[in-house]
Amino acid sequence: MILLSDPRVAAVPGADDGEPLVDLREFPELRLDGRAADDTGAYAHLRAGVADRLLAAQRALPPGVRLLVIEGYRPYRAQVSIFTGYRDELRRRHPDWPAQRLHRETTKFVSPVEVAPHTTGGAVDLTLCTVDGVELDLGTAVDATPEDSADACFTDAPAIGANARRHRQLIVDALGGAGLVNYPTEWWHWSYGDRYWALMTGAPHTRYGPVDLAVAATAER
Repeated sequence: MILLSDPRVAAVPGADDGEPLVDLREFPELRLDGRAADDTGAYAHLRAGVADRLLAAQRALPPGVRLLVIEGYRPYRAQVSIFTGYRDELRRRHPDWPAQRLHRETTKFVSPVEVAPHTTGGAVDLTLCTVDGVELDLGTAVDATPEDSADACFTDAPAIGANARRHRQLIVDALGGAGLVNYPTEWWHWSYGDRYWALMTGAPHTRYGPVDLAVAATAER
């Protein structure tokens, strides 16, 4: 299992092809959840190519099953806050852990900001729901931590029920078939164009680098 703390992730050359961010609220084919909503609407933005891949993934799902997008783009400050908050929580729980282990365990749940997929607009957290918006059983809640779920949040976790395993496989087949890669400690996290995607697919460099939503919006005017 390759984690985002692995030096090979940070070593991937960075590039950005300039693909714009799009607002998923303008895509009626995709369903959004409001739990990660923010005042700027950042959560609803993704690179155009990722949005296209989500549409392809939606078409690959069985009738009656919908993608439920929870969060796409995440600003730099929010990424830092989530990382430091979870790291500090683990430090309180495990004061005996050395710094290296603390960092590694933190990155099982949240990426260091220097390689964070969400800050590129290339990553999305999602789950599955019915056409009426009722979430399907995926074994854990979205954003369940490894610490509190006993690693049941890992995509290939063995200790989940048959329905949850079947639903996770639907996501794997649909999103993987559309060209996205999964972070294996979080069944809900998929990305394209970032450093982790590049490492896992053998791409020579990223397609997307960190982006500022406010700056991107200003440039489009």
